[in-house]
Amino acid sequence: MLWNTVKESLRGLLPESEYGLWIKPLTCLQENETTVQLSCPDRFFSAWVEERYLGIIKSALDEISDSPPAIRLTVADTPALQLEHPGSGQLRLPGVSTGKSNIRSLHPAYTFEQFMVGESNMLARSACRAIAQDDHTFGNCLFMNSDTGLGKSHLTQGVVHQVMKSSPATRMQYLTAQQFSAEMVKGIRTGAMEQFSRKFINGCDLLLVEDVHTLTGKNKTQEELNNVLDYLIKSGKRVILTSAVAPRRLKGLDEDFRSRMTSGLVTGIEAPEYKTRISIIRHKAKVSNLNLSDDLVEFMARHLQGDIRRTESAVIGIKAKSCLRKTQPDMELVKEILHGLIGRPAQLNGETIRDFVGCQFKVSVEELKSRSRKRSITFPRQVAMFLTRKYTEESLADIGNHYNRDHSTVLHAIKVITRDISSKTSIREQMELLCRKLKK
Repeated sequence: MLWNTVKESLRGLLPESEYGLWIKPLTCLQENETTVQLSCPDRFFSAWVEERYLGIIKSALDEISDSPPAIRLTVADTPALQLEHPGSGQLRLPGVSTGKSNIRSLHPAYTFEQFMVGESNMLARSACRAIAQDDHTFGNCLFMNSDTGLGKSHLTQGVVHQVMKSSPATRMQYLTAQQFSAEMVKGIRTGAMEQFSRKFINGCDLLLVEDVHTLTGKNKTQEELNNVLDYLIKSGKRVILTSAVAPRRLKGLDEDFRSRMTSGLVTGIEAPEYKTRISIIRHKAKVSNLNLSDDLVEFMARHLQGDIRRTESAVIGIKAKSCLRKTQPDMELVKEILHGLIGRPAQLNGETIRDFVGCQFKVSVEELKSRSRKRSITFPRQVAMFLTRKYTEESLADIGNHYNRDHSTVLHAIKVITRDISSKTSIREQMELLCRKLKK
């Protein structure tokens, strides 16, 4: 078959893990002179293959056929992740009997390999990786909280992807708190609470519940989930809970339930710092085959803070407009896209400037805040203090707080940099370059 030849060609072009994850599951339903119809496990898988691999598949066809047929992607009638109950939206792992594992639809890109690690999320990522490997270094219960768009779902689904790949017989229950509540209500109405409880207590090795903050005020659901957590945690089973609100700020929760949820590791995911935002933008641009200069990446990193979904949207928008105009992305195009996403760019602040300078000099925030007197640390620190004073309205004391210093240290730094700009050409040129980048 032509498709088998194409697959063998792709096996040699792609890394083995990538080939096994995205090409091997494709099934050829029909093959003739005009069309090769390929079946995908689900619509998310199909969208990902179309976006990332359709081009290379077509290229492989061109190499082995003088008149290559068109590629048509369809979604399988019986997907590899089969519906346990038609219409329920709950999925189960392949090769595992009905009722054993139920998972929500997964985003194909939400894997550990696609997650950009930084200071803001390192602990959460490490804990999730350990739980996925059944490593109890961080305990067997994890509570993650963060604002929207910072990676909670990505990490949670990364666990599911990893477990599916390495231990497919694991009995997983992955759902939202609202789905848990809806299933419980259905169990009460149909007199099937015993089966409901058994599924989570007796038939679960790994429980993942997202958005537990939505359970505030739902006392009966809290009570039932509390019972489930009590049994699973005491039995050494693995549990991951996510919330948009930190545990201490959750209102309308039973205190015993709050205590149970936070009996293991509790970690927040903060907005990515400047260096991590740089990595995220470069990664997403590379995945999208988008060529962005360092100046454009740095400009985007300074202005796209918080929700990572906005960064994804910006990259997609830049890619679309540059393709439409048949030009390489430039600063005018990037500013146009960002203005549509965030409106007027945010004003510079001390934290942004500190992160920017640290990235330029390849010095971490911890080093800038440390007591180190090394020239490689003190000079970037003084530069950052000078620029913060120049471009913000922050007081000397406020600037000092960014570096664990008092106002007198900041004043000294400003005097040193001002003197060096006047007397040293190299310093003056460096400062002019940094100022140009900050003013863009």
